[in-house]
Order: sequence, then C-alpha cells, then structure tokens
Amino acid sequence: MPLFPTWPDLLLRIALATLAGAIIGWNRSTHGRPAGLRTHLLVCLAAAFSLVLANLLLFTTGKTSESFVQMDVMRLPLGILSGIGFIGGGAILHRGDLVLGVTTAATLWFVTVMGLCFGAGELILGGIAFAIGLVVLWGLKRLEDRVQQERKASLSLTVDLDRFDPAGIEAALAAAGFRIAATSITHRPDTRSRTMGYELRWMGYPHDSRVPPAVEELFAASGVQEASWSAQ
Repeated sequence: MPLFPTWPDLLLRIALATLAGAIIGWNRSTHGRPAGLRTHLLVCLAAAFSLVLANLLLFTTGKTSESFVQMDVMRLPLGILSGIGFIGGGAILHRGDLVLGVTTAATLWFVTVMGLCFGAGELILGGIAFAIGLVVLWGLKRLEDRVQQERKASLSLTVDLDRFDPAGIEAALAAAGFRIAATSITHRPDTRSRTMGYELRWMGYPHDSRVPPAVEELFAASGVQEASWSAQ
C-alpha cells in the first residue's frame, strides 16, 4: 500500500472492486443462489473500504505519539475475513443429506479477498484474482456439466404379486448400471401387492432430469400398479 494515496488512486480501487464484485455477484444471481448481486457487491466493497481505511491510517507524518492511539491497522482486514464466515455460513443450506450453497459461501470469501486486494492498491493482483474467479465460476461450470458424476435417486414401485415378480426389479436395475444403496419393502397380503423402495446411485450428468430408460421400462411393466421417481 502506498503511504500517501491520492484520491484518484482511491477512487480507482473502489471502482474496480465495484465492477469485479458486481460481475461475480451477477453469476450467483443468474444461478438463483441465496447470496446474489447485492450481497457480493456489498461484501467486496466492504473489504475494499476496510483496506482503504487501513491505508489512510498508515499516515502518521506530523503527528506526535500522544495525538493518536497506537494500533495495528492490519487487524481491520483480518476482522473482515473472520466476520465473512458468518455470512458464508448463512448461505449454506442443508436439506436432508443434500448440502447447497457451498460454492456461494466460497465465492463470498473469495470476493472479500479480492476486495482487500483492490482496497490495498494491489490492482494487478486483484485483477488476476478477478480473472481466475471468472474462469472458475463460468469456465469450470461448463466443464462440470459435461462430466458424469455420481447421482442419487429414490425409486418406489407398487406391484401386483400375481402378475409381477419383485425379484426382477433388482436384476433390471443392476443391468442398467444402478447401485442399490438401501431397500425398503411394504407388503400388503390382503391385496396381494407389495411396495418396493430403493435408494439408487449411478453415474450421470448433473443436469439431466430425464427418467432413465431402464426405469421407464419398469414403469411400463405389466403388474406395476404405482410408481414414483425422485432424483437429486
């Protein structure tokens, strides 16, 4: 940080922090995340202003040691980094065994550090951080969408025992590449029916919402009275 920053220099730092924070925040908003444009912009600006303030507090020329409180101005940005953890924690949502918002929490922490770089006058370092952030959020997202990942789903089938053998369900699922993680059975002897529930795992594309062909065949099988499919 320069010891004697000028106002054009300070305004340039704030402007760059505003632009970078807004662009990264826009990415989170377009994906419907809980912390979007305004949150990321405010976090980035808060970090930038904290380092601008720390920079201005470094100036002590012409002052006696009794005219100001002796302090470590770098504790201010350190406090900012600690406090951002509370905001990041609030962006993480738990729904059963599904965890959402971890990337958004990491993005908040990232824009904080990026804002600190701009606020400290390290414009090149802040620009590098901004460029890398764009590559991670936009470029790697497209790459992730093209890579198969382990997916989870719940399958429930109610079958007529006189017309359908439940033992064939597991064989059909295994042949289609599904792994059965858990099974539940509800038997109704008065109606000669049985409800089979499965927790499935398989490799698939993260945004493919279609019902797999093997499951569609089970839905259409003779003797299947009721069926449901829920994928994560």
